[in-house]
Amino acid sequence: MAADPTRLDTPGERSAVRRPEPGRPHGTEPTTLARPRQDTPEAPNRPPLAADCWFLTGPTASGKSAIAVELALHMDAEIVSVDSMAVYRGLDVGTAKPGADDRHRVPHHLLDVVAPADSYSVARWLDDVTRVIADCRSRNRRILFVGGTPLYLRALRDGLAPAPAADAEFRRRMLAEVATHGPAAIHRRLAAVDPAAAARIHPHDAKRIIRGLEVAHVTGGPLSALQVPQAHPVFETQFLVRDLPRRLLAERIDRRVEWMFASGLVEETEAALQQPGGIGQTARQAAGYAEAIDVLTGRIDRREAVRRTQQRTRQLAKRQLTWLRSFRDAVWVTA
Repeated sequence: MAADPTRLDTPGERSAVRRPEPGRPHGTEPTTLARPRQDTPEAPNRPPLAADCWFLTGPTASGKSAIAVELALHMDAEIVSVDSMAVYRGLDVGTAKPGADDRHRVPHHLLDVVAPADSYSVARWLDDVTRVIADCRSRNRRILFVGGTPLYLRALRDGLAPAPAADAEFRRRMLAEVATHGPAAIHRRLAAVDPAAAARIHPHDAKRIIRGLEVAHVTGGPLSALQVPQAHPVFETQFLVRDLPRRLLAERIDRRVEWMFASGLVEETEAALQQPGGIGQTARQAAGYAEAIDVLTGRIDRREAVRRTQQRTRQLAKRQLTWLRSFRDAVWVTA
């Protein structure tokens, strides 16, 4: 299999560190192990983050993985994936997982956790993260969280507040409405009862839209009221964001998608579909797999699949960057 063209910096790229607001002093270099302020009390269901925890995030295809390995080696750290799709076994090409060489150089955690047919919640991921942190600390290793899934990063920072139980009948009605009118219709309904949650949730993310409506239906209050950000010194002092000029990022995304299809994404999808349970709805959210399924069923050709996947991935990167800009004290590692 050919190397992922976005795994390493392209010729001429050089990393620099900046703050997002012009004129602010540069922060700590990413390989400097600065001591943060004393940690605040842990939020509900939040893993025990401390000075040995660092974070490297950024939009998809920005080159996080290559930087992460070198940074982890310098820090004597192990890498914990913050990627909601990398947890699925056998979905390797489409999720751009680190290769065997990188995994040999630095231990990676929370990759290949469940089968593609399984669901995997953020609550379960937090439980797994807590176990991994304890394991790393037992061997006196630092922890480097690497990935760009905002939901997981938010859960690390804020914890998970207690939420009401599911209402099966309400969900059934909402799913029927999605099937009839599409997710945009219920997204408009969410915007009416919880504008803050609607602003954060993509109009096509039916699962999270329904959950927002369900919370409002059961409690009479908005989901956003349960998701109050919690300050944490580690996120203020040890949160690194990989950033690239928008044109360069778009080019890297396009090259990565072309590489994915040339390196067997359709064949990987076909093999996963043949496993018990196939590819579940959660795993299908990864850009490329729904398009590969459409190729296999004859609905579109490969050229159209590549185009659609490139478009979806650029949209994903835009959403990731929008959320990451909310971290005003983050150190932005630019090229």
